[in-house]
Amino acid sequence: MEKRAQCKMRGDSTWPLQLCVSGGFDTRSHPAVVVCADPSSNHMEAQQGSPDTSSEECTVLEALPGKGSGLICFQHKGKVPALYCLPCERAVCEDCIVEQHVDHPTDSLMKIVDQQCTALQERLDAAKNRLPQIRGAAQVLRDIQQQLSSQKNSIEEDIHSSFSELHKTLDTRKSVLLMELEVTYGLKQKVLQAQLDTLLKEEAAINSNCSVTGEALDGASEAAVLQTHKDFGERLSELASQGLPLQPEENDQLELMMEVEGLRKSIHNLGAIITTNAVASQTEACGEGLEQSVVGQPTSVIITTRDKSGGLCKTGNAVISAEIFTPDGSVTDGEILDHKNGTYEFLYTLHKEGDFSLALRLYDQHIKGSPFRLKATSSPDDSPPTTSGANAASTGSSEGGARRRSAKSPGSRSRQKGVRRGGSLFSTPKKKVNPIEDDLIFRIGTKGRNKGEFTNLQGVAASSDSILIADSNNQCVQIFSNQGEFLSRFGVRGRSPGQLQRPTGVAVHPNGDIIIADYDNKWVSIFTSDGKYKAKLGSGRLMGPKGVSVDQNGHVIVVDNKACMVFIFQPSGKLVTKFGSRGNGDRQFAGPHFAAVNNNNEIIVTDFHNHSVKVFSAEGEFLLKFGSNGEGNGQFNAPTGVAVDVNGNIIVADWGNSRIQVFDGSGSFLSYINTAADPLYGPQGLALTSDGHVVVADSGNHCFKVYRYLQ
Repeated sequence: MEKRAQCKMRGDSTWPLQLCVSGGFDTRSHPAVVVCADPSSNHMEAQQGSPDTSSEECTVLEALPGKGSGLICFQHKGKVPALYCLPCERAVCEDCIVEQHVDHPTDSLMKIVDQQCTALQERLDAAKNRLPQIRGAAQVLRDIQQQLSSQKNSIEEDIHSSFSELHKTLDTRKSVLLMELEVTYGLKQKVLQAQLDTLLKEEAAINSNCSVTGEALDGASEAAVLQTHKDFGERLSELASQGLPLQPEENDQLELMMEVEGLRKSIHNLGAIITTNAVASQTEACGEGLEQSVVGQPTSVIITTRDKSGGLCKTGNAVISAEIFTPDGSVTDGEILDHKNGTYEFLYTLHKEGDFSLALRLYDQHIKGSPFRLKATSSPDDSPPTTSGANAASTGSSEGGARRRSAKSPGSRSRQKGVRRGGSLFSTPKKKVNPIEDDLIFRIGTKGRNKGEFTNLQGVAASSDSILIADSNNQCVQIFSNQGEFLSRFGVRGRSPGQLQRPTGVAVHPNGDIIIADYDNKWVSIFTSDGKYKAKLGSGRLMGPKGVSVDQNGHVIVVDNKACMVFIFQPSGKLVTKFGSRGNGDRQFAGPHFAAVNNNNEIIVTDFHNHSVKVFSAEGEFLLKFGSNGEGNGQFNAPTGVAVDVNGNIIVADWGNSRIQVFDGSGSFLSYINTAADPLYGPQGLALTSDGHVVVADSGNHCFKVYRYLQ
């Protein structure tokens, strides 16, 4: 009885099958698939033996071409193996069983071959399934390497630039000191020389008069004495009694006071390379804030960074980001405190009940367990009900956006200080009737991904005849006319140059180019007015660009939310200057968002977590700040968008209080934009249109609104 061996891996039922059960190999056989039960055997050595060589320790079986598909046992000529010895893991014929495998359990050879082919196919598929994971991980590593190289190059440039500036400063100081020395020396020398000249002149006069008088006296001529007395007597009396500057009118003190030791120590400690060994895969988070939060109460999460081996990192400065996704897909954030010991605290407050998703990332990678699902309840005693497996951030609930509130923000079109305001969106005051009609002209947009629809819109800009919206979660920029008519949109999701991953800020350059801050790609992209990619800037320097603006010199101003700094670039990408650091000082920021430029080319920055607005010169020198945390006139709860009108008045989107406030150029409160009839929920970017209206990104409502504004 003949049987055909089939190998499923080859997908060919006629493929000849050769089985090597010990390691020997008969070169007279036709090339075939080899199944070897002894992986330590050396097939190459066996093949180099004599063609007539066969081993008693090896059974070679082959389906010979032209003679059907029967397998032949070369140890027992003419015998066809049909069984497989399970203990010995060999194909055997009947004689093999009688002689060597009499008590061994066996099974059908074809069944075993099919089983092994199936097992190999499963293992092959499993191995192949790892390839996308490996390629993805490899790409992440390449991206990190590229970012690391970019950071290194950027730091090298900063070091060279900083020390070059220090050299220039030292050279300038050296020149000033030398000049000061020369001037001081000259003044002293002038005084001393003038005094010396006076004395020498008097000395010469005395010598001259004394010489003539002496000669007259020595001559003993009566006439000469009388004449000399007449001519020189009075003069000699004057010379004898004349007051002369005999005491020095200057001194010889010239000393150099140079405190070089302190400077030397400062230079010795100047600069530091900041890094950690923390990795996201080992970093952990703990605390009740991972699962539950009480509405209106601050909640915290502790993040502990670890290295690749799971060891605790004991230094701070790791780049950690945290985002809370609301049920409708909007994004809110909180404040991250660096304890400088490898642990961090994320503080947040939710203002509505529901299911949320908390994403904690270290260097843009999710930490262990992230994203976390959490429940916001009205009181600590409310236990969270069982939730479904769907991600809370993508449930599509129609309720609320980022920190949606339920009260109205008041406002007035009059510009008067001390306007009495009603309750903010965090308070529960008595309802006040606003006698002034709402300033809203129109609103555009709903939640979605089509034209004129938005998901978490952020930045706003205005050109001569259009409104530009950075549609963050849809990875595009949409353009509308001043009347709200959709014109165009552009943007392709991705992490390559020319693609957008999370556009948050948008501005228009005087030459018509569109400048986009890409938060997740960590660079700023420049497109033509019709949406064609031109260049990028800030790659390797920026950590989380949020807002962009353009100053009167055509420089691009970038607000780096993560780095808590403001960068100023030329459009070519060359860094002009940068300023700011993390903190609550005048020149420090805590999560800055957007910037605007006034007619004096001064830069106005909204400082989100410091609840203030700060004004700087074009060179980054601090000028003034205004605002504090609260709900009153001129107070903020996390300011975001900012714009400046032709009179220098500053218009600010007050995100946490969901309102728009107006200030004069010195930061004094003027009024509100009246938004009472259609309240804002988490306003973000803000701009002034060419026809003098205020346009604001109403992020929580997934739309933008245009309001009347009297300048």
